[in-house]
Amino acid sequence: MRYVPLGRTGVQVSVLSLGAMMFGSFGNPNHAECIRMVHSALDAGVNLIDTADVYSAGESEEILAKALASRRDQVLLATKFGQRSHVRNEGGASRGWIVRAVERSLRRLGTDYLDLYQQHIPDWETDAEETLQALDDLVRTGKVRMIGASNFSAERIVEYRWTAERLGTQRMMTEQLPYSVFVRHAEPSVLPTAARYGLGVLVWSPLNMGWLAGKYRREQVPDTDTRAARGFARIPWSEEDDPAVGRKYDLVESLTAIAGEAGMTLNHLAHAFVLEHPAVSTAIIGPRLPNHLEEALGSADVQLPVDVLDAIDALCPPGTDVIHADTAPYNADMRRPARRRRRG
Repeated sequence: MRYVPLGRTGVQVSVLSLGAMMFGSFGNPNHAECIRMVHSALDAGVNLIDTADVYSAGESEEILAKALASRRDQVLLATKFGQRSHVRNEGGASRGWIVRAVERSLRRLGTDYLDLYQQHIPDWETDAEETLQALDDLVRTGKVRMIGASNFSAERIVEYRWTAERLGTQRMMTEQLPYSVFVRHAEPSVLPTAARYGLGVLVWSPLNMGWLAGKYRREQVPDTDTRAARGFARIPWSEEDDPAVGRKYDLVESLTAIAGEAGMTLNHLAHAFVLEHPAVSTAIIGPRLPNHLEEALGSADVQLPVDVLDAIDALCPPGTDVIHADTAPYNADMRRPARRRRRG
Protein backbone atom coordinates (compact mmCIF):
# COMPACT_ATOMS: atom_id res chain seq x y z
CA MET A 1 0.00 0.00 0.00
CA ARG A 2 1.22 3.48 -0.85
CA TYR A 3 0.64 6.50 1.39
CA VAL A 4 0.42 10.14 0.37
CA PRO A 5 -0.36 13.44 2.10
CA LEU A 6 -4.06 14.20 2.53
CA GLY A 7 -3.71 17.68 1.09
CA ARG A 8 -2.11 20.01 3.62
CA THR A 9 -3.72 18.39 6.64
CA GLY A 10 -0.41 16.96 7.83
CA VAL A 11 -1.95 13.47 7.69
CA GLN A 12 -0.75 10.58 5.54
CA VAL A 13 -3.48 8.52 3.92
CA SER A 14 -3.51 5.23 2.04
CA VAL A 15 -4.13 5.70 -1.69
CA LEU A 16 -7.11 3.36 -1.34
CA SER A 17 -9.73 4.00 1.33
CA LEU A 18 -12.63 1.84 2.41
CA GLY A 19 -16.14 3.14 1.79
CA ALA A 20 -18.92 1.64 3.89
CA MET A 21 -21.96 2.74 1.88
CA MET A 22 -22.78 -0.88 1.03
CA PHE A 23 -22.63 -2.08 4.65
CA GLY A 24 -26.08 -2.84 6.07
CA SER A 25 -29.55 -3.20 4.61
CA PHE A 26 -28.68 -0.86 1.72
CA GLY A 27 -26.18 -3.40 0.42
CA ASN A 28 -24.84 -6.27 2.54
CA PRO A 29 -26.94 -6.99 5.66
CA ASN A 30 -24.49 -9.64 6.90
CA HIS A 31 -22.70 -7.79 9.72
CA ALA A 32 -20.10 -10.50 10.26
CA GLU A 33 -19.09 -10.43 6.61
CA CYS A 34 -18.86 -6.63 6.59
CA ILE A 35 -16.70 -6.72 9.71
CA ARG A 36 -14.36 -9.21 8.06
CA MET A 37 -14.05 -6.87 5.09
CA VAL A 38 -13.06 -4.02 7.38
CA HIS A 39 -10.36 -6.15 8.99
CA SER A 40 -9.11 -7.34 5.58
CA ALA A 41 -8.82 -3.74 4.40
CA LEU A 42 -6.92 -2.69 7.52
CA ASP A 43 -4.61 -5.71 7.23
CA ALA A 44 -3.88 -4.64 3.64
CA GLY A 45 -2.79 -1.20 4.82
CA VAL A 46 -5.94 0.88 4.34
CA ASN A 47 -6.01 3.59 6.99
CA LEU A 48 -9.09 5.65 6.14
CA ILE A 49 -12.70 4.45 6.37
CA ASP A 50 -15.54 6.61 5.07
CA THR A 51 -19.25 6.34 5.83
CA ALA A 52 -22.26 8.64 6.32
CA ASP A 53 -25.16 8.95 8.72
CA VAL A 54 -27.65 8.09 5.96
CA TYR A 55 -26.01 4.86 4.79
CA SER A 56 -28.49 2.13 5.64
CA ALA A 57 -30.12 4.67 7.98
CA GLY A 58 -27.15 4.60 10.35
CA GLU A 59 -26.59 0.84 10.23
CA SER A 60 -23.31 1.31 8.36
CA GLU A 61 -21.93 3.34 11.26
CA GLU A 62 -23.10 0.69 13.74
CA ILE A 63 -21.31 -2.05 11.80
CA LEU A 64 -18.11 0.00 11.81
CA ALA A 65 -18.39 0.38 15.59
CA LYS A 66 -18.27 -3.39 15.93
CA ALA A 67 -15.46 -3.76 13.40
CA LEU A 68 -13.27 -1.09 14.98
CA ALA A 69 -13.89 -1.93 18.63
CA SER A 70 -10.28 -2.98 19.13
CA ARG A 71 -8.69 -1.15 16.17
CA ARG A 72 -10.00 2.42 16.42
CA ASP A 73 -6.53 3.95 16.73
CA GLN A 74 -5.42 2.33 13.47
CA VAL A 75 -7.78 4.31 11.26
CA LEU A 76 -8.82 7.75 10.17
CA LEU A 77 -12.58 7.52 10.63
CA ALA A 78 -14.72 9.75 8.44
CA THR A 79 -18.46 10.24 8.29
CA LYS A 80 -20.83 12.77 6.77
CA PHE A 81 -23.91 14.82 7.62
CA GLY A 82 -26.34 16.95 5.66
CA GLN A 83 -28.57 14.74 3.53
CA ARG A 84 -32.14 15.78 4.25
CA SER A 85 -34.78 13.32 5.42
CA HIS A 86 -38.57 13.48 5.20
CA VAL A 87 -38.62 14.79 8.78
CA ARG A 88 -38.68 18.56 9.04
CA ASN A 89 -35.33 20.10 10.10
CA GLU A 90 -33.54 16.72 9.99
CA GLY A 91 -30.68 17.27 7.61
CA GLY A 92 -28.99 20.25 6.03
CA ALA A 93 -26.11 22.23 7.49
CA SER A 94 -27.67 24.34 10.23
CA ARG A 95 -26.08 24.50 13.67
CA GLY A 96 -29.13 22.79 15.14
CA TRP A 97 -28.82 19.77 12.88
CA ILE A 98 -25.02 19.54 13.02
CA VAL A 99 -25.06 19.38 16.82
CA ARG A 100 -27.66 16.60 16.76
CA ALA A 101 -26.14 14.71 13.85
CA VAL A 102 -22.62 14.54 15.24
CA GLU A 103 -23.84 13.15 18.58
CA ARG A 104 -25.86 10.48 16.79
CA SER A 105 -22.91 9.48 14.61
CA LEU A 106 -20.52 9.36 17.56
CA ARG A 107 -22.92 7.13 19.43
CA ARG A 108 -23.48 4.76 16.51
CA LEU A 109 -19.76 4.60 15.74
CA GLY A 110 -18.87 3.92 19.37
CA THR A 111 -16.20 6.62 19.47
CA ASP A 112 -15.70 9.95 21.18
CA TYR A 113 -14.12 11.69 18.18
CA LEU A 114 -14.18 11.74 14.39
CA ASP A 115 -11.03 12.21 12.37
CA LEU A 116 -12.95 13.79 9.50
CA TYR A 117 -16.50 15.19 9.53
CA GLN A 118 -17.83 16.10 6.09
CA GLN A 119 -20.79 18.10 4.80
CA HIS A 120 -22.39 15.58 2.44
CA ILE A 121 -23.92 18.05 -0.05
CA PRO A 122 -24.20 21.84 -0.30
CA ASP A 123 -27.05 23.45 1.62
CA TRP A 124 -28.15 26.61 -0.15
CA GLU A 125 -30.70 27.40 2.57
CA THR A 126 -28.05 27.83 5.29
CA ASP A 127 -25.38 30.52 5.48
CA ALA A 128 -21.82 29.28 5.24
CA GLU A 129 -21.10 31.28 8.41
CA GLU A 130 -23.59 29.22 10.43
CA THR A 131 -22.19 25.93 9.18
CA LEU A 132 -18.53 26.80 9.65
CA GLN A 133 -19.01 28.25 13.13
CA ALA A 134 -20.85 25.12 14.25
CA LEU A 135 -18.15 22.86 12.82
CA ASP A 136 -15.44 25.06 14.36
CA ASP A 137 -16.99 24.46 17.79
CA LEU A 138 -16.83 20.69 17.22
CA VAL A 139 -13.13 20.89 16.41
CA ARG A 140 -12.40 23.11 19.41
CA THR A 141 -14.19 20.69 21.77
CA GLY A 142 -12.27 17.71 20.37
CA LYS A 143 -15.25 15.86 18.94
CA VAL A 144 -13.90 16.36 15.41
CA ARG A 145 -10.27 16.57 14.25
CA MET A 146 -10.81 17.88 10.69
CA ILE A 147 -13.76 19.11 8.64
CA GLY A 148 -14.40 18.60 4.95
CA ALA A 149 -16.90 18.94 2.13
CA SER A 150 -18.43 16.59 -0.40
CA ASN A 151 -19.93 17.23 -3.84
CA PHE A 152 -19.07 20.94 -3.71
CA SER A 153 -18.58 23.06 -6.81
CA ALA A 154 -15.40 25.08 -7.21
CA GLU A 155 -17.36 28.23 -6.39
CA ARG A 156 -18.69 26.72 -3.17
CA ILE A 157 -15.20 25.61 -2.14
CA VAL A 158 -13.94 29.18 -2.61
CA GLU A 159 -16.90 30.69 -0.74
CA TYR A 160 -16.32 28.44 2.26
CA ARG A 161 -12.58 29.16 2.20
CA TRP A 162 -13.03 32.92 2.16
CA THR A 163 -15.77 32.76 4.80
CA ALA A 164 -13.54 30.75 7.13
CA GLU A 165 -10.68 33.22 6.69
CA ARG A 166 -13.00 36.16 7.40
CA LEU A 167 -14.44 34.53 10.52
CA GLY A 168 -11.23 32.93 11.74
CA THR A 169 -12.84 29.49 11.91
CA GLN A 170 -11.59 26.06 10.93
CA ARG A 171 -11.36 25.60 7.17
CA MET A 172 -12.71 22.76 5.09
CA MET A 173 -9.61 20.61 4.62
CA THR A 174 -10.91 17.97 2.22
CA GLU A 175 -13.27 17.56 -0.73
CA GLN A 176 -14.97 14.28 -1.63
CA LEU A 177 -16.19 14.05 -5.21
CA PRO A 178 -17.19 11.63 -8.00
CA TYR A 179 -14.35 11.01 -10.45
CA SER A 180 -13.61 8.21 -12.89
CA VAL A 181 -12.64 7.49 -16.49
CA PHE A 182 -16.33 8.02 -17.33
CA VAL A 183 -16.96 11.04 -15.04
CA ARG A 184 -14.39 13.79 -15.55
CA HIS A 185 -16.36 17.00 -15.02
CA ALA A 186 -14.27 17.80 -11.91
CA GLU A 187 -11.08 18.25 -13.95
CA PRO A 188 -11.55 21.80 -15.32
CA SER A 189 -12.36 23.59 -12.06
CA VAL A 190 -13.07 21.55 -8.91
CA LEU A 191 -9.83 19.55 -8.83
CA PRO A 192 -7.60 22.58 -9.64
CA THR A 193 -9.42 24.62 -6.98
CA ALA A 194 -8.93 21.86 -4.42
CA ALA A 195 -5.24 21.74 -5.29
CA ARG A 196 -4.95 25.54 -5.09
CA TYR A 197 -6.24 25.52 -1.52
CA GLY A 198 -4.36 22.40 -0.44
CA LEU A 199 -7.43 20.26 0.08
CA GLY A 200 -7.12 16.52 0.37
CA VAL A 201 -9.30 14.94 -2.34
CA LEU A 202 -11.22 11.73 -1.72
CA VAL A 203 -12.68 10.18 -4.87
CA TRP A 204 -15.92 8.23 -4.73
CA SER A 205 -17.19 5.80 -7.38
CA PRO A 206 -13.91 5.35 -9.28
CA LEU A 207 -15.62 2.36 -10.94
CA ASN A 208 -18.61 4.47 -12.04
CA MET A 209 -21.13 2.32 -10.18
CA GLY A 210 -19.60 -0.92 -11.47
CA TRP A 211 -19.30 -0.02 -15.14
CA LEU A 212 -15.51 0.08 -14.91
CA ALA A 213 -15.42 -3.24 -13.13
CA GLY A 214 -16.53 -4.72 -16.46
CA LYS A 215 -19.80 -5.98 -14.99
CA TYR A 216 -22.04 -4.67 -17.74
CA ARG A 217 -21.85 -5.81 -21.36
CA ARG A 218 -24.24 -5.35 -24.23
CA GLU A 219 -26.70 -8.23 -24.71
CA GLN A 220 -25.85 -9.69 -21.29
CA VAL A 221 -28.29 -9.76 -18.38
CA PRO A 222 -26.57 -8.22 -15.32
CA ASP A 223 -25.70 -10.64 -12.53
CA THR A 224 -28.18 -10.63 -9.67
CA ASP A 225 -25.63 -9.17 -7.23
CA THR A 226 -24.93 -6.06 -9.35
CA ARG A 227 -26.31 -2.60 -8.74
CA ALA A 228 -28.05 -2.67 -12.11
CA ALA A 229 -29.97 -5.85 -11.23
CA ARG A 230 -30.95 -4.34 -7.88
CA GLY A 231 -32.27 -1.15 -9.49
CA PHE A 232 -29.73 1.02 -7.70
CA ALA A 233 -30.76 4.69 -7.52
CA ARG A 234 -32.70 4.52 -10.81
CA ILE A 235 -29.46 5.05 -12.73
CA PRO A 236 -29.74 4.13 -16.44
CA TRP A 237 -28.03 0.83 -17.16
CA SER A 238 -29.43 -0.08 -20.57
CA GLU A 239 -30.01 1.57 -23.92
CA GLU A 240 -33.73 1.21 -23.23
CA ASP A 241 -33.25 3.42 -20.15
CA ASP A 242 -31.07 5.92 -22.01
CA PRO A 243 -29.82 5.51 -25.61
CA ALA A 244 -26.57 7.22 -24.58
CA VAL A 245 -25.71 4.19 -22.42
CA GLY A 246 -24.71 2.43 -25.64
CA ARG A 247 -21.54 4.52 -25.66
CA LYS A 248 -20.60 3.07 -22.28
CA TYR A 249 -20.94 -0.47 -23.61
CA ASP A 250 -18.63 0.38 -26.49
CA LEU A 251 -16.10 2.10 -24.23
CA VAL A 252 -16.03 -0.80 -21.77
CA GLU A 253 -14.93 -3.08 -24.60
CA SER A 254 -12.24 -0.65 -25.77
CA LEU A 255 -10.93 0.05 -22.28
CA THR A 256 -10.88 -3.66 -21.41
CA ALA A 257 -8.67 -4.20 -24.45
CA ILE A 258 -6.34 -1.36 -23.40
CA ALA A 259 -6.09 -2.77 -19.89
CA GLY A 260 -5.37 -6.26 -21.22
CA GLU A 261 -2.58 -5.00 -23.46
CA ALA A 262 -1.08 -3.25 -20.42
CA GLY A 263 -1.26 -6.48 -18.40
CA MET A 264 -3.98 -5.46 -15.95
CA THR A 265 -7.72 -5.73 -15.37
CA LEU A 266 -10.18 -2.97 -16.20
CA ASN A 267 -10.88 -2.65 -12.47
CA HIS A 268 -7.22 -1.95 -11.75
CA LEU A 269 -6.93 0.46 -14.67
CA ALA A 270 -9.93 2.43 -13.36
CA HIS A 271 -8.56 2.83 -9.83
CA ALA A 272 -5.07 3.65 -11.07
CA PHE A 273 -6.48 6.28 -13.44
CA VAL A 274 -8.01 8.46 -10.70
CA LEU A 275 -4.87 8.17 -8.59
CA GLU A 276 -2.80 9.61 -11.46
CA HIS A 277 -4.40 13.03 -10.99
CA PRO A 278 -2.01 15.17 -8.91
CA ALA A 279 -4.85 16.61 -6.81
CA VAL A 280 -6.24 13.23 -5.76
CA SER A 281 -5.17 11.79 -2.42
CA THR A 282 -7.21 8.59 -2.14
CA ALA A 283 -9.77 6.54 -4.05
CA ILE A 284 -12.66 5.17 -2.01
CA ILE A 285 -13.49 1.56 -2.78
CA GLY A 286 -17.04 0.61 -1.84
CA PRO A 287 -17.30 -3.19 -1.76
CA ARG A 288 -20.50 -5.05 -1.04
CA LEU A 289 -18.88 -8.48 -1.03
CA PRO A 290 -15.39 -9.76 -0.07
CA ASN A 291 -14.40 -10.52 -3.67
CA HIS A 292 -15.14 -6.88 -4.60
CA LEU A 293 -12.72 -5.76 -1.90
CA GLU A 294 -10.02 -8.25 -2.86
CA GLU A 295 -10.11 -7.21 -6.51
CA ALA A 296 -9.94 -3.50 -5.72
CA LEU A 297 -7.08 -3.85 -3.22
CA GLY A 298 -4.97 -5.33 -5.99
CA SER A 299 -4.87 -1.92 -7.67
CA ALA A 300 -3.01 -0.18 -4.83
CA ASP A 301 0.40 -0.36 -6.48
CA VAL A 302 -0.67 -0.09 -10.12
CA GLN A 303 0.61 2.93 -12.02
CA LEU A 304 -0.38 3.65 -15.61
CA PRO A 305 2.17 4.27 -18.36
CA VAL A 306 1.83 7.51 -20.32
CA ASP A 307 0.69 5.69 -23.46
CA VAL A 308 -2.18 4.10 -21.54
CA LEU A 309 -3.24 7.48 -20.12
CA ASP A 310 -3.12 8.94 -23.63
CA ALA A 311 -5.28 6.10 -24.93
CA ILE A 312 -7.85 6.73 -22.18
CA ASP A 313 -7.92 10.45 -22.98
CA ALA A 314 -8.52 9.67 -26.66
CA LEU A 315 -11.58 7.60 -25.78
CA CYS A 316 -12.91 9.70 -22.88
CA PRO A 317 -11.85 13.34 -23.37
CA PRO A 318 -10.56 15.21 -20.31
CA GLY A 319 -13.09 17.38 -18.51
CA THR A 320 -16.13 15.56 -19.88
CA ASP A 321 -18.61 12.92 -18.76
CA VAL A 322 -19.52 10.04 -21.03
CA ILE A 323 -23.28 10.54 -20.56
CA HIS A 324 -25.30 13.38 -19.05
CA ALA A 325 -26.97 11.03 -16.57
CA ASP A 326 -23.62 10.69 -14.80
CA THR A 327 -23.46 14.43 -14.19
CA ALA A 328 -27.02 15.40 -13.30
CA PRO A 329 -27.60 13.30 -10.14
CA TYR A 330 -24.42 14.55 -8.47
CA ASN A 331 -24.38 18.20 -9.44
CA ALA A 332 -25.83 19.16 -6.10
CA ASP A 333 -25.88 22.87 -6.97
CA MET A 334 -28.45 22.22 -9.71
CA ARG A 335 -30.75 19.66 -8.10
CA ARG A 336 -33.53 22.07 -7.19
CA PRO A 337 -35.52 23.71 -10.02
CA ALA A 338 -35.29 27.02 -8.16
CA ARG A 339 -31.57 27.06 -8.94
CA ARG A 340 -32.23 27.35 -12.68
CA ARG A 341 -35.70 28.80 -13.35
CA ARG A 342 -38.18 31.30 -11.96
CA ARG A 343 -41.10 28.93 -11.43
CA GLY A 344 -41.59 25.33 -10.23
